[in-house]
Amino acid sequence: MFKKLREARRNKALDAGYQIIVNVEKLETRVAQLRESKLVDYTIERVGDENIVGSIFKGRVKNIEPGLKAMFVDIGTDKNAFLHFWDAIPAALDQGLEEVRRKKNQKKPKRISAKDIPSIYPVGSEVLIQVSKGAIGEKGPRVTTNITLPGRYMVLMPLNDQFGISRKIDDPKERARLRKITEQMDVPEGMGVILRTVCKGQKKRFLIRDLHILLQQWKDIDENRQDNKAPICVFREPELVERTVRDFLTDEVAEVLCDDEETVLRMQESVATISSRSKKRVHFLPTKQPIFERFNIEKQIKSAFGREVWMPCGGYIVIDETEALISIDVNTGRNRGGKNNSEKMILETNLQAADEVARQLRLRNIGGLIVVDFIDMKGRKDQNAVYRRMLKSTDNDKAKIQVLQLSQLGLMEMTRQRLNESLSRSMYEPCAFCKGSGRIKSTESISVELQRKLSGLLKMEDESISDLVVVVHPEVMQRLKDEDSKALLEMERRHHGRFTFRSDPSYDREEIKISCQSSGKVFN
Repeated sequence: MFKKLREARRNKALDAGYQIIVNVEKLETRVAQLRESKLVDYTIERVGDENIVGSIFKGRVKNIEPGLKAMFVDIGTDKNAFLHFWDAIPAALDQGLEEVRRKKNQKKPKRISAKDIPSIYPVGSEVLIQVSKGAIGEKGPRVTTNITLPGRYMVLMPLNDQFGISRKIDDPKERARLRKITEQMDVPEGMGVILRTVCKGQKKRFLIRDLHILLQQWKDIDENRQDNKAPICVFREPELVERTVRDFLTDEVAEVLCDDEETVLRMQESVATISSRSKKRVHFLPTKQPIFERFNIEKQIKSAFGREVWMPCGGYIVIDETEALISIDVNTGRNRGGKNNSEKMILETNLQAADEVARQLRLRNIGGLIVVDFIDMKGRKDQNAVYRRMLKSTDNDKAKIQVLQLSQLGLMEMTRQRLNESLSRSMYEPCAFCKGSGRIKSTESISVELQRKLSGLLKMEDESISDLVVVVHPEVMQRLKDEDSKALLEMERRHHGRFTFRSDPSYDREEIKISCQSSGKVFN
């Protein structure tokens, strides 16, 4: 019976096309998650990259800033970690969790407020913290004292005695079964456990085995903390491949395919400690053709990371990533619809845009404040349909997301948890020519500025700078020779000067060098 059930689950997952593809190379490892052959999640880890999100440190408080209601903690990295007072208070269970009371008269711990934090952690004191957000730009990592150890089926909270079950498990009978298992778990005093959505339908022994692994992990961390002085890293979050197996290899995933045999053996060994059944879904795929090309992932990556992303209906979205927020504009594009079906066409475009926006947020790993400008819809019914579609599309995102109803202006505001730099910021550098603006001056604008500069120099009535040499980019040189040659000749006659123009292809288009022929003095 169980064999038939497992086979049915696998066939269902295969029909849905849920796969994880792992590409291992010398310089980087890439993991792509596909659903019905469409890329829905993409992660990169390069050799030498240090991802400390999830890692646990024993740090030392360096200074306290009452005005910011925060403290800075030395954890041994280049930048001190930022610990907000609120992140140092024992956290309440997330709204997506149902609290489980294991004891009828269980006493609640003494409530700690933000005012108590400076006295609990004075300057120079040691504190055990976990990185909740990596360093972004000039900001150091953000940390919390609410330690969590994620496992295959549950999350252990070694310093918090609360118990919870994911509300995404909506079957009442299943919730009652898991609640009973939770009550029977042998969890040490002062610790808590959260059962993840993946627990649904799992046998009790799998959950108990996962708990034992996490308790042993915490024992090693605790020993490491006691044996070493701050600052020290007492637990480092596993690398990308291990994290992928732990977080994504659920019953919805039919198989994991990898092009590196050694990595496959490592993944199988990692997952076998929890589920031998899951081990059978990890396969080595020897192929002459690059594995990402074989599954059409490379093409999807290139098309997905452009500023414009087209949708099946013919519409497209435009994504602009700024320092403060992410703005996304929805356009009908080639989706014109019929004369009498404009409202239906707009709704169709907006619904597909909601799916694509949710997908793009995951693919690009972008977060913070997000504003989506949907095409205006008159009916409240259509607006609610788009809102519900966005909630459904973002439901599988590992990052925490908050979505608000559409405003009167047709804007949808969202926030997405930002743990690290976005994929574009980590993979790309600002352009040396445009300095990251995405635009450069036209040759006409450069010529106008150059003529203004030359006129100013000649008006200084200094005979030593009457003979000037100007070096510009070849495209600007062409403009000066064609459209502006008469204006430059007139300037020479009017001010009794002499210009010598030269082009240099190594120059940026906006780069100009003006020097004096006789003295060699440069005026830039």
